[in-house]
Amino acid sequence: MALSFVGVTVKLGGAIVLDDVTAKIAPGRVTAILGPNGAGKSTLLRAACGLIATQGRVLMGGDEVTSLDPHVKARCIGYLPQDAAIHWNLRAREVVALGRHPHRSSPAENATAVADAMEATATAAFADRPVATLSGGERARVLLARVFAGSPRYLLADEPLAALDPANQIDMVQRLRAHAAGGAGVAVVVHDLLQAQVAADDAILLDGGRVVAAGPAAQVLTPDHLAAVFGIRVAAVEVDGRTLWVPAGRP
Repeated sequence: MALSFVGVTVKLGGAIVLDDVTAKIAPGRVTAILGPNGAGKSTLLRAACGLIATQGRVLMGGDEVTSLDPHVKARCIGYLPQDAAIHWNLRAREVVALGRHPHRSSPAENATAVADAMEATATAAFADRPVATLSGGERARVLLARVFAGSPRYLLADEPLAALDPANQIDMVQRLRAHAAGGAGVAVVVHDLLQAQVAADDAILLDGGRVVAAGPAAQVLTPDHLAAVFGIRVAAVEVDGRTLWVPAGRP
């Protein structure tokens, strides 16, 4: 059951931010959402969550996302916004436990879900530390664990690799891929072309609010598409037997 966009258009402040977008986020796969600044990437995730008014349809299977009961929607869709912040100096475990709020589960079930989420994100070692004492990378993993704790059918993350060092980026990609391997649909907004190709099974490439290409990542993230959208030349590199494309300058 895919999370699908069918002819989705969004206007903000009188400007068209998404223009007749048709694409999907498939279960069991990681979908990278890419495009230049202002292409509509974050807006697409917000539309997927039903957080903004849209024309067209956003569907989970055959159900309109905006028509779902809020608690059902919160259990099905986990959203990690770009500007996610922790405003209270709670212990890491308490932050992760917030992800269980939409669930009407027993305390034992909630505790198990929180423990599993912290294990999956390597945050258990500092479960009892106040979040203000954690590094930026550790806080990012705690926020991801909060989403994992909700066991969402779809996990939507807006630039989860931003401000992470290379080691933490690799770690985050591995954890998102593992979550997808468990059957969830995972969508990530990402700017790093190399990480997108490493992380993603599928890709949605946006420009000016419109879909340039959508589908398997190898068919979307091609030299021609990347040159047209980003105005760059790319060069081929071999990574673990795969040919990947990296920026190589302006035309």
